Amino acid sequence: MRFLSYTTPNGTSSYGLLLGTGIVDLARRLPETPDLQTLIATGNAVALCAGLADAPADWQTNEVRLLPVIPHPRTVACVGHNYEEHRRETLRDPTEHPSIFLRTAESLQGAGEALLMPRESDQFDYEGELAIVVGRSGRRIAEADAWDHVFGFAPFNEGSVRDWQHHSRQFIPGKNFPQTGAFGPHLVTLEEVGRNPDLKLQTRLNGQVVQEARTTEMIFPIPTILAYVSTFITLQPGDVIATGTPGGVGAKRTPPRWMRDGDVVEVEIEGVGLLVNAVRKER
Repeated sequence: MRFLSYTTPNGTSSYGLLLGTGIVDLARRLPETPDLQTLIATGNAVALCAGLADAPADWQTNEVRLLPVIPHPRTVACVGHNYEEHRRETLRDPTEHPSIFLRTAESLQGAGEALLMPRESDQFDYEGELAIVVGRSGRRIAEADAWDHVFGFAPFNEGSVRDWQHHSRQFIPGKNFPQTGAFGPHLVTLEEVGRNPDLKLQTRLNGQVVQEARTTEMIFPIPTILAYVSTFITLQPGDVIATGTPGGVGAKRTPPRWMRDGDVVEVEIEGVGLLVNAVRKER
């Protein structure tokens, strides 16, 4: 199944089940679960929606404005340097544990919306990633049990304001300007993609491939990441973990290749979806 969050033409926030280009409005059909995060928290989302697979569409995708798949996640944890090529291009030493930092919900946009290059910087970079959405709460989750806590996957563009990221060794300022990252267009369930997926990830800037890898090339695989993060955070349904970006980021090219006003950036993940955003300079 595929789920998305959106605003309707009259500005009402909702979420739905994606069937081709049609959307079955779940906030209307399942009033006891007003948003996707609440639906996931029931632990029974797929079964609750199974009877709606043949329901008539309430909306078409071109009639709504997409929001980040989880519009207001409690936690957005991001993994740094989780592909060997990216670790090498950033001159980072190998580590025994994943590098983790946090983003705010305010820093994210939905598919089709503009990524906002802040007026304070011209060093705006792309980072295509696979994001996982937590389906079941847990603390100190064992790697062997990790997949039982995953609800699904979505493309993620971990847009980074590099000069602010490098003001110190703390990444947080460069990762949290409003509307600099993107998350969507939809969430694909674990049942559809499968455990330990081997997926092609590709980032394109104005149609040119700038990043390409397979998710099996991660230094720290998804169960390791989830177990590590859950050691110091109690993960809850709807929490998001962005699993890291491959090599080829703009900051490490010669000369650097920053995103500019009017650029179009795409993150495509095999079997998961295509996330497309334009770039707009903040006025």
